[in-house]
Amino acid sequence: MINYTGMSVLSLHDTKGVIFDIQRFSIHDGPGIRTTVFFKGCPLRCVWCHNPESLVQEQEIAYYASKCLNCGSCKMICPQKLHFIGNEGNKFSRESCLRCGKCVNVCFSGAMVMIGKTVNAGDIIKDVKKDEAFYNNSNGGMTLSGGEPFFQPEFSLALLKLAKADGLHTCVETCGAVPFNVLQAASEVTDLFLYDVKETDNKKHRKYTGVSNETILKNLENLDSLGSQIVLRCPIIPGLNDYEGHLQKLGVLANMLKNVVNIDLEPYHPLGISKGIAIGKTSSHTDPAIPSKEWSSIQAEKLRRYTEKPVFVS
Repeated sequence: MINYTGMSVLSLHDTKGVIFDIQRFSIHDGPGIRTTVFFKGCPLRCVWCHNPESLVQEQEIAYYASKCLNCGSCKMICPQKLHFIGNEGNKFSRESCLRCGKCVNVCFSGAMVMIGKTVNAGDIIKDVKKDEAFYNNSNGGMTLSGGEPFFQPEFSLALLKLAKADGLHTCVETCGAVPFNVLQAASEVTDLFLYDVKETDNKKHRKYTGVSNETILKNLENLDSLGSQIVLRCPIIPGLNDYEGHLQKLGVLANMLKNVVNIDLEPYHPLGISKGIAIGKTSSHTDPAIPSKEWSSIQAEKLRRYTEKPVFVS
């Protein structure tokens, strides 16, 4: 079991992790104005993933063809000779890429971008605290997201502990597919869990995410028993998990949990499709359509039939 009771503040500051973004002035990742830290690495492989650049913890190189000027700088500097400039632009072959970043450094148009960087927890907290005045005025704070923050348990717990030491409100968005002792340790320094429930049927959950939902649901029950405040975050994907049975089970699940504050339905967004192409990843779910507000409202109304908890649409 991970234990931070004996760690010094200095060692917490020095704890390293890999992130791919820090989003300031976020208003959708917990109460108030927040700074959201996005972790790389995730145990799930959701077919509708909107952050495919978060799936692996290692750095990745993204190539955005629409920004490419065909200048050939990347071709000239690449030690592996993986760039081929032709009439159709830069054909970037990833198979032997060392991710040295030399092509990124010479790409002035931003067509080549390094996704992910190794950082210290102390440096992240310094950045987060720059907007402390906004947190105080809006009851905001720091949110950890991803990817899955607890895929890097030491780093995420160090950030949470440092944030609480500075009096910041803390949120963590988690898929729950992690050892419960990590969630238990985090519960001591987390004010609100944004807990993903993607599919209530285990067979479909395996099909859509690659893993069972048994540990996820058990962890949710155990986390609730600790008294942790929880918002259920539930992606709703047309044609996949928008069926009545799933919504009914979500409502029943929420009613059983004492500390669920509300349920957030998160309609599908195709943003992940283009991001996946940029890093050489494809998904089996490539629907480019964004669900209408009317469709999303209908799903929320269906869910409200089965639960006493407030239901919102993100």
